[in-house]
Amino acid sequence: MVTRTCAGLALRAVAILFIGATVAEYPQPCDSPIYCYGDLLKTVQLFDIFNDSKTFVDMKQRQPPAETLRLFEDFMGQTGGNPNRDQVIEFVEKTFVEGNELRPWSPGDWKENPVVLQKIADPDLREWARELNLLWKNLSRKMSDDVHEHPDEYSIIYVPNGFVIPGGRFREFYYWDTYWIIQGLLLSEMYDTTRGILENFLSMVEKYGFVPNGGRVYYVERSQPPLFIPMVDSYVTQTGNITFLKNNIHLLEAEFQFWMTNRTVTVNINGKEYKLARYYAASQGPRPESYSEDYRHAEQLPTEEEKEDFYINIKSAAESGWDFSSRWFIANGTNDGSLLDIHTEDIIPVDLNSFLYWDATLLSKFYQTLGDLEKSQHYHNVAEQWKAAVTAVHWSDKHGTWLDYDILNKKSREYFYPSNLAPLWTHCYDAELSEFYARKSVQYIGDEAIRSYLGGIPTSLELTTEQWDFPNAWPPLQIIAIQGLAYTKDASAKNLAYELARNWVYANHKGYLDSKEMFEKYDAENPGKYGGGGEYTVQSGFGWTNGVIFELLNTYGLSLTSARSRRIHYPRR
Repeated sequence: MVTRTCAGLALRAVAILFIGATVAEYPQPCDSPIYCYGDLLKTVQLFDIFNDSKTFVDMKQRQPPAETLRLFEDFMGQTGGNPNRDQVIEFVEKTFVEGNELRPWSPGDWKENPVVLQKIADPDLREWARELNLLWKNLSRKMSDDVHEHPDEYSIIYVPNGFVIPGGRFREFYYWDTYWIIQGLLLSEMYDTTRGILENFLSMVEKYGFVPNGGRVYYVERSQPPLFIPMVDSYVTQTGNITFLKNNIHLLEAEFQFWMTNRTVTVNINGKEYKLARYYAASQGPRPESYSEDYRHAEQLPTEEEKEDFYINIKSAAESGWDFSSRWFIANGTNDGSLLDIHTEDIIPVDLNSFLYWDATLLSKFYQTLGDLEKSQHYHNVAEQWKAAVTAVHWSDKHGTWLDYDILNKKSREYFYPSNLAPLWTHCYDAELSEFYARKSVQYIGDEAIRSYLGGIPTSLELTTEQWDFPNAWPPLQIIAIQGLAYTKDASAKNLAYELARNWVYANHKGYLDSKEMFEKYDAENPGKYGGGGEYTVQSGFGWTNGVIFELLNTYGLSLTSARSRRIHYPRR
């Protein structure tokens, strides 16, 4: 067993002094003693009465919370405070019920033949896209009236408009998934549905001050990659709805300021200080939806301080969307180790800071559109400062790419992750150096032998059994790399983007022909095979997978051919 390092705990002590708190005083963003913390949650979850820990915290209470807690107190008294598994199962069956919070919903703006279908030359791919367009109906949900009338009896957070879920066990909306879902919806010409989803997110910012990880009260403990502002930009660009932008710009700014206020640190490079962001979800205890998994990992650590440190870093990794990955491990200054070596808070991520640069750029653009030139200039300056920081801290001349930065060991993380290319996607570099960065990125992908993986760009080259590691390939990471390369306009980068897009479309289509399913992740080594690893089995649906495919077919559909018509395998490079 590898325990937390002394250096990491020293940084934790400094952080505690800085915010004027002890470990026991970390904020508890969710105030539910049933769904987020407390003896009831701990008692039920540690008996593992469900195959998936998320099942319990998604259940509805049969009565108001005060009565639920009273019944639990009586139950513990009757069992002498030491119930057995069968007694806990009986208590849960009497006190909770599978939630009926969501009902199927058919969006009124769904179209049978959106224009994007006509941009796909291959008849098999066009028919596939037609079937994926139908999937929007299968994945669409709306809240039941009972959630609005009795919100305290549910873990789900009420929102007024219908939305699209990812699929599988993910029966609520999720933050960064929604970016790619929206890209697909807009290409499917579902503008009203998109606006409704954005309004749901705006209600989250009004209520909590930021967009949480997902639509459950226990997800309010953290956020996810900040892509809400780009979602709004996509919608406004497609619809020209400036009134929507004008009415909600203050909430977009509030979402951005959440990250500036709560997630930034100062990094010193070559004697100069730069402000950049990290993922940092500081709240007590295990993740409610993975309580027993987190608790049992933490029990291997010797002190309460180390356990709380572990919980914060686990939640911070979940905030990144990469839950979990060697990307967040620090053991002896490397990305070796296991979940017990998780140090998310000590890593400055390339992609997060590229997203925040994009956010600032878009806020500048929005305020210019609205005629507030002072605010526009302010956010232009913020973006320029952020771009300079990303270049200074993340760019590596040695590797010809951007790299995450380890503030614990004060050095770059010299490992391949597709997120290293995120600055290409958000244009977080000096425009006059576009060709330089494009060619360096092409060389970097070649040097790492990434083109040999015909099932998609692997999430890392580390085999750890974590789902955000090798050999899994995730849709958002594919499109970030593909579009980032294409945006540079460099011929070699555009050719590589096409090659990567062709491989991904082929792999997804092959998988669909084999199973009639779209999956959340795939196997980079075996085109069409779904991925694995992590805390739960692979999920089908799947919102962001469908959205990414629509984007790629919209761009490359006139030249791509289907898995059925090809029936070939490219030689490994």
